[in-house]
Amino acid sequence: MPYTLITANRNYSSWSLRPWLLMTVLGIPFEDRLEPFAAMSNYDAFRAFSPTGQVPVLIDGERTIWDSLGIVLYLADRHEGVWPVAETARAWAMCAAAEMHSGFSALRNDCTMNVGVRVKPKPMSDALSRDVRRITELWAQGLDSFGGPFLAGSAFTAVDAFFAPVAFRVRTYGLDVGHAGAEWVHKMLTLPAMLAWENDALRESWREAGHEEELRACGEITADYRQA
Repeated sequence: MPYTLITANRNYSSWSLRPWLLMTVLGIPFEDRLEPFAAMSNYDAFRAFSPTGQVPVLIDGERTIWDSLGIVLYLADRHEGVWPVAETARAWAMCAAAEMHSGFSALRNDCTMNVGVRVKPKPMSDALSRDVRRITELWAQGLDSFGGPFLAGSAFTAVDAFFAPVAFRVRTYGLDVGHAGAEWVHKMLTLPAMLAWENDALRESWREAGHEEELRACGEITADYRQA
């Protein structure tokens, strides 16, 4: 029986994108179950299938695996290719993915993910500037150390999946992540799996008021490519 991966709206749910993209690129079969955000807080409704009231959630038979990092660690025990094979690259990739998972709060708050729009952002706060500088530095380090075109070498791995929502944010807000970072963003945005996620996002017709208000707080919307 294949896994079931429970995710939310393609436009909004950066956490959902990570395991979805990893499993899709690596060819790990799963049933794709979408549970849309009906409000800013979906805790009570999502508690029916998620112990934290959040997505993503991976169902493996009678076992429930929650949190994007928990899901990736679970999959790594069962499938090849989740992390780089080379020890140094694997150690770097694990640290970088963990840093993304636990950090960059200013980027999350000031540049909320919305795949289908383009935004002229407000002037950067000091905290957001630090986050963007750190991401630029981190990506350049990985690409230089391991030869690219992915962050930890020639193959797509979990560290690319963890930063995939940032690739969408870079495009949405026009963030400057340096030459190497921009090349990685282009590589990511042209992956068939990323294009599939984007196409689904553009076809979404529903809007959630709280997420839309968060978006407007981030800056001036200059283009909206989502289905009306």
